[in-house]
Amino acid sequence: MGSYFVQMIEISRSGLISHMEDLDNVSHNLSNINTNGFKQIRTNFQEMLDRQLMNGVYPTSSQRWNQQGVFETTTSPLDLAVSGEGYFGIRLPDGRTAYTRDGHFSLDANNRIVAANGYPLVWTGGQIPAEAEEIAVSQDGVVRYRVGQTWTQAGTISLYRTPNLSGMISYGQNLWLESEASGAVQTGTPGTNNFGQIINGTLEKSNVDVAAETTHMVVLQRAFDMSMRMLKQTDNMIGEAIQMRQ
Repeated sequence: MGSYFVQMIEISRSGLISHMEDLDNVSHNLSNINTNGFKQIRTNFQEMLDRQLMNGVYPTSSQRWNQQGVFETTTSPLDLAVSGEGYFGIRLPDGRTAYTRDGHFSLDANNRIVAANGYPLVWTGGQIPAEAEEIAVSQDGVVRYRVGQTWTQAGTISLYRTPNLSGMISYGQNLWLESEASGAVQTGTPGTNNFGQIINGTLEKSNVDVAAETTHMVVLQRAFDMSMRMLKQTDNMIGEAIQMRQ
């Protein structure tokens, strides 16, 4: 009898924990449906096969779904999207390089190309001259600017990828860092070796399927309620069993 109650409690407990973590990820996905380049997160589960007489499931990891998001055309030449696996490099205040799919770039007060959070883009150029009348970025990452009728090359943008994109660590602000799980970051020219091509005047939107995530949230809430009821019923059964033995 005791082993049975332990199993019932463990199944309910593992279910509650798993549903809570999955709900957190679904909520995070839905809150980022308008975040450029955001990649949906999903929870991976594993069945507990009689581990110390305990059954149920438990969350093993959270994985980013790296499917391409929908492209949206804009009027800004510094709105850049990557068609393929590559990420843009962003220089953090501490000197490290973080990586992002959010290509909403602009010029700051010093005419540097910066991301939406104000951190500078990693590229071979520096400042765009204040007198530049137009800026263009080609598919292979070459940045040019025009003064009058003359176009001048300012530098090039490289793209980055890792053997395991899902293994990258979140820095926050839609930025990611290299980790042991991701493998070493590789640098390449856009359009080569699966790094993807750069599309200017375009933004990649979030790849979150709102309808699917909303449906999943409803299912999770119902499953959470069921696990909670099961836990309460088990608690009542234990109480009744104790009373019968007294």
